[in-house]
Amino acid sequence: MSENVFKGKVWKFGDNIDTDIIIPARYLVTSDPDYLADHCMEGAFPEFRKAVSQGDILLGGENFGCGSSREHAPVSIKAAGISCVVASSFARIFFRNSINIGLPVFEVSGLWAETSQGDELEVDAVAGTVKNVTMSKEYPASTYPDFIREIIDAGGLIEWLKKDQSK
Repeated sequence: MSENVFKGKVWKFGDNIDTDIIIPARYLVTSDPDYLADHCMEGAFPEFRKAVSQGDILLGGENFGCGSSREHAPVSIKAAGISCVVASSFARIFFRNSINIGLPVFEVSGLWAETSQGDELEVDAVAGTVKNVTMSKEYPASTYPDFIREIIDAGGLIEWLKKDQSK
């Protein structure tokens, strides 16, 4: 798979998954990605980190990532091995924090209702498509301008800025 195509098993969560569900506040004593990953999605599924495989995809409903503006939430998701997050819609700050740390996020209408836990998805960031491989159904997805894809491909805003400064 190229760095713009993500394929993995779905971990499905509902609407209004807030940052306290993604990474409970009691774990915000550090910004160590591995520590945060150990507690990722603990508010909804305590065994999430043990169950996830590298490259899996998190699927959320409406308003995913609402709540406080903590950057720890997308950091914990990325460090847990999730390749990207697909949702019906995202809270604005979570969306931006995800881009800033290099976690790809995609808005897709209709996918959540027609996808089950464990289905396999394939997300093509360039084509702007998400395919539910299990159900053989494809959906249009949001796409990014080139500079946003460059930020994600670099591993986040800081790495992109370092790379850009070296030119």
